[in-house]
Amino acid sequence: MAISPKAPKTATAKKTAVKKNATAKTSPQKTGDGKSETGIKYSDKCIDQPELVPIFNAIKKLLLPYEKGSIRVRGGTGGQIVLVSDKPVEVGGKKREELWFAGALVQRGYVGFYFMPVQDAAAKKDMFKPELLKCLKGKSCFHIKKMDQAIFKQMEEALAKGYRSYKERGML
Repeated sequence: MAISPKAPKTATAKKTAVKKNATAKTSPQKTGDGKSETGIKYSDKCIDQPELVPIFNAIKKLLLPYEKGSIRVRGGTGGQIVLVSDKPVEVGGKKREELWFAGALVQRGYVGFYFMPVQDAAAKKDMFKPELLKCLKGKSCFHIKKMDQAIFKQMEEALAKGYRSYKERGML
């Protein structure tokens, strides 16, 4: 049986069309610099961005005390911040002019907390508690999707341990 070109849309197709139209109507407006009203550069990725701003700001607040010594902040606005040490170091037999310590970036549906000392942590279970480890989705990226004070406390502890580890090894 052939389907005619004027066949009615399926319920799923109708829901998708309605969802697309709703998304288009509720997306934050962009300014001339590509940022939205929320101040997040990547506002076109997800209409949930305004809900991610408090998470980003909480992580940023945890990161800023580590701007000391050779560590400098890059970014800090537009939903992105990175702490980078400008001290030349040798890592894995390769000389590097800089070493990334930690950062945060608003992504689609989550805030990425990037924590480089996790790559050197032989025993991740010793550095991180199970709740934070559940958020680890790559080598050094934690997906933070909600305001959870327990997770933020664990991130604060991990930052302190990672900083001490880098400092003891002469990397900062």
